[in-house]
Amino acid sequence: MRVLLHEDSDPGHLDAAFRLAVRMRAGHVAQLLLQYGADPGPSGVRDLLSLEEAADSGSPALVEALLDDRVRGRSRVAELLEARELTRRWHGAGVEAELRRRTGSREPVVRTPVRDDEYHGADEFALGGTTVRDGHGAILTRIEELLGFRASFGELRDRALAHAGRQDHTTWSSATILLAGRRDRETWDDAVALRTDPDQYRRLFGAEVLRLTHLFDESDEDPFAGPALDVFAGWSAGETDSAVLAEVLIGLGEHAGPRAEAALVPHAGHPEAPVRCAVARGLHAWSSPPAFSGGARTALLRLMADPDATVRSAACHTVAFGGGADPGLLDAMAVLLDDADRLVGVTAVSGLALHDDERCVAAARLLGPPQRGSLEEERCLDEVRRYEYRRDRP
Repeated sequence: MRVLLHEDSDPGHLDAAFRLAVRMRAGHVAQLLLQYGADPGPSGVRDLLSLEEAADSGSPALVEALLDDRVRGRSRVAELLEARELTRRWHGAGVEAELRRRTGSREPVVRTPVRDDEYHGADEFALGGTTVRDGHGAILTRIEELLGFRASFGELRDRALAHAGRQDHTTWSSATILLAGRRDRETWDDAVALRTDPDQYRRLFGAEVLRLTHLFDESDEDPFAGPALDVFAGWSAGETDSAVLAEVLIGLGEHAGPRAEAALVPHAGHPEAPVRCAVARGLHAWSSPPAFSGGARTALLRLMADPDATVRSAACHTVAFGGGADPGLLDAMAVLLDDADRLVGVTAVSGLALHDDERCVAAARLLGPPQRGSLEEERCLDEVRRYEYRRDRP
């Protein structure tokens, strides 16, 4: 769809497609059309769902599309209050129970994981001819924010934990992002307290809130940088759950320096690929002039030969943007030029081009043009063209 919209974004088509997407409850599509300039306009409001109907669907993406400023002509506060009460009922009862109450059906519920927007998922429940997604917790969080209600840390944590095991679930993400955006000491301390919780999902929730709190802090003081490094460096040494450990290591990877590196490197041989991937992404060339330390270099050589393609690609990307041209690391990257996984090969081509290594040119020809619609491949292969320009300019 992005490719098609990029090639042809006639305003009349966009506006009509937006109204159709909303009626079909395709929130992700509606958001995409808005990004490309769709304007429902005042005359289009009557052709759309009400905010209450969108909230009833359980799709946060659909609700977000209807909250866009371009959807005008609404009594916003009144609709928000109605939608809040509706989503509280859905969230309190649970989707399956509320569906059974509404439909009266005793048939088995069909439950399917779906993507609700570009980054987040949900579960879709079908029963008695009615289909609903379970994103009501995320919708409730968003509506409360707009109305100025401040849900407590515990309330938001419990909403997220209703979807434990689905870190990409829209309700989980909405809770962690909102809490991280508060950037206050009370929220920070509540998240730190979960570090020693016996439940791994509560630890995971705390780790994500802490990581995002530091990540989102764009102030000059950056008051959470030191505390985040302190917490994550100690936490990484004793964490036993691989999902929590991966989140902690991702947080460590947002700090450059010997202390973060010393905590990352020991996990380069972890049995779980997401943990190794967090190590590969988190290592930095932090010295001056930039060069990888001995420990980081050894870990990256190992990770570029990892059996998991995602780990190889991450390690290759780290070396590509890591600064100094280490011959051994570049040779290891060159080995990946004909990797069985295309993305690994594309990443290796880009990395060699960034380091003005001639081997990227022939490898790019073998790969051929970027796959249609892959912005990642376009960006990587453009690096080869830029290298050739640097090489050939007078």
